[in-house]
Amino acid sequence: QVQLVESGGGLVRAGDSLRLSCAASIRTASSYAMGWFRQAPGKEREFVARIGWTGTITTYADSVKGRFTISRDNAKNTVYLQMNSLKPEDTAVYYCAASTRTWAITTPGGVDYWGKGTLVTVSS
Repeated sequence: QVQLVESGGGLVRAGDSLRLSCAASIRTASSYAMGWFRQAPGKEREFVARIGWTGTITTYADSVKGRFTISRDNAKNTVYLQMNSLKPEDTAVYYCAASTRTWAITTPGGVDYWGKGTLVTVSS
């Protein structure tokens, strides 16, 4: 059974940094593209970032480009999201995602597995 467990969320101030982690209990985690999505109250879940199997391919939403960095450590079956220069509009529940289809993980419909989410709150 596949499990994705996020950690690292919390309450920070605007301009602060935070690093999210996602531990994956997938037998061949290195075969999955991994990503992060977020969902703010009253809004739809949106794509934040993705990383390919080897970690060389990364894609970001325009709203986080230059501030967020996604990375992965396949030896630890863990994916990270380093978030710098946080803004109040980054407040959301952040979800880890996994997919066998790297090209599809930029939309919720392309995700095969979801974590339960971790809350990030950025105060002004």
